[in-house]
Formats: sequence, C-alpha cells, structure tokens
Amino acid sequence: MSAPTTTERMTRLLSLVPYLTARPEGVPLAEVARDFGVPERQLRRDMELLWMCGLPGYGPGDLIDLAFEGDRVRVTFTAGMVRPLRLTTDEAVALVVALRTLLELPGLAEREAVSRALAKVSAAAGHAAERRTPVALSVDAKEQALAVVREGLERGRALHLHYYVPTRDERTERTVDPLRLLLVDGRWYLEAWSREVGGVRLFRLDRIDDVEVLDEPSAPPPGVPLRDVDAGLYQPEPGAPVVRLRLARAARWVAEYYPVEDVREVQDPPGGLAVALRTADMAWARRLVASLGGAATVDQPAELAAAVAADARAALGRYAADGQLPSTSGD
Repeated sequence: MSAPTTTERMTRLLSLVPYLTARPEGVPLAEVARDFGVPERQLRRDMELLWMCGLPGYGPGDLIDLAFEGDRVRVTFTAGMVRPLRLTTDEAVALVVALRTLLELPGLAEREAVSRALAKVSAAAGHAAERRTPVALSVDAKEQALAVVREGLERGRALHLHYYVPTRDERTERTVDPLRLLLVDGRWYLEAWSREVGGVRLFRLDRIDDVEVLDEPSAPPPGVPLRDVDAGLYQPEPGAPVVRLRLARAARWVAEYYPVEDVREVQDPPGGLAVALRTADMAWARRLVASLGGAATVDQPAELAAAVAADARAALGRYAADGQLPSTSGD
C-alpha cells in the first residue's frame, strides 16, 4: 500500500479528536480504522503523533491525551480540538452528488452506510445541496468493476471480463466463474475459475477494462481449492517449468520479490545467488532477465538462455546500425 500523503494524514489527524470526543465511552481500534479507511497499524502511528500535539507549553497538561483500554481508545484531553472539519458549500454539493451516484451502482457494498452518510451530509448542507451547481463527477473504473463483480458473486452468475495481462502486454477476454473477492495490500482481486484456461486464476480489479454479469449460473468444478494468501499472493503451479538463474549482488532483490526455490550463495558472480523459480510463462522470464541488465545469467532451461542471448545480440546489432555501439575501452 502506498504511503499516505501529508494532506491526507493532516486531514485525518484533525478529524480524529472530534470523532473520539463524540464517543466518550471509547471505540474499538478496528472500528476507527475502518471508519477512516486506513490499516490499524497506520491508525496507531497517527495516534502516537497526536500525543505530541497540543497547546503552547507542550507539557503534560497541554498535549492531547488518549486512553487505551483493551482494544478500545478514547480521548481524555482534547487541547481544544473539538470542532469537526466543515465542508464548504461546493464540497458538500459534490459529496452529495457522489453519494447519490454510488447508490445507483449495481451490487454496491455497504449500501445502508452510504444511505446514512447521504442523509447526514444532505441535512448539514441544507438547501445548498439542492442548488443547480455544475459538478464534474466520474466513478473510478475499479469501483465500477468491484460493484459488478460483487453482483455476480451475490447472484451466483458467471462473469465476462476484458482483462489486461501486463506480462504479455495484451488484452484478453475471459468467461469466469467467480469464487471470492480478496483485498490484499490495498488492492482488490477476483479469484475465479477461468473456463478458457481450465484453472483458478487471480484477476486484479484495476486491470479489468470491462466486466458484465452473464445470465448463466456460475459453475466452477466442485472442490476447487482456494488460494492460501498467507503463503503469498502469487504462487506458481507445482507442474510449472523450473527456471534457474545466477544473480549478481545488484539483483539479489529478485529472491525476496518473487517466490523462488532452492536459494543458495555462490561465488560466481561474487556475492551472488543461485535461485530457482517456477513459471509457465517463458516470455515473462525472458523480460525479467533482460530487465536486470546483465545482472542475471540463465542456467536452465537452455531454450530460455538461447532466447536471452539472441535478444542481446539483436540489441547490439541495432546499436551498431545506429552508430551507437557502446564503448568497451573504459573511456
């Protein structure tokens, strides 16, 4: 998940104290994190920062104070931060329009929560919410895909996807039987049975260009095992071919970034690693080695080594044709 911007964090800090003040009995940390849309770990860091904020003097009686009781938190001294942030008229109108648009999306999760928020904002905005103000509004494609996928899951229907595959830089069409939605590291994924492939695949929602719910029922094979995300999001199939690489010191990060097998230290190259990883996509492995710029050598399979060598010769040929052959003289 990307780090929060300074503006996002400041806005959250200014809202936290009034939020907690309105709940003097205390609130579970997990509920606060959900309401503010951040991981609990980030929320704890925000609260640690709040402890160092307050009035001039910055002594024990001047700083914001929080109390933790089990899994609950409450504010015991506000240092005067009791007024919630106020929306401008234009902000309120834009928020009302956005909430109304969300309610029109099919398969929207937390529809009741959105309706309650709309009622509160509309009441606070008063007549301004009804005025005719031009508001530019667009619904994020990922949110649209999420709503349609949820509808397919709830209705037990198959889905038709237009999906971008970055490893092959191509757009494909798939008919899938949805199994479940996963939220991992701030990204939504659809786990589904792909009828074209005949196996379970993971689809990132922000790479789905278009999705529609089909009239036919979802019918994955019985007993299809779901992915154990605790073992890593991407796991190679056991029968996939093994690729063996020797990595220079500068490319050791590959062993941490990808699910590799049989990792061992080697002296050639100095400070390097020998790793094995499984992939059925040799085009992806070819691009990986090329992207490492000479910091990786292919030991197996032989056809991958030959393809990488051919790519290198072709690149040198293009340099020579342009009169830009890299110098090897050390100048």
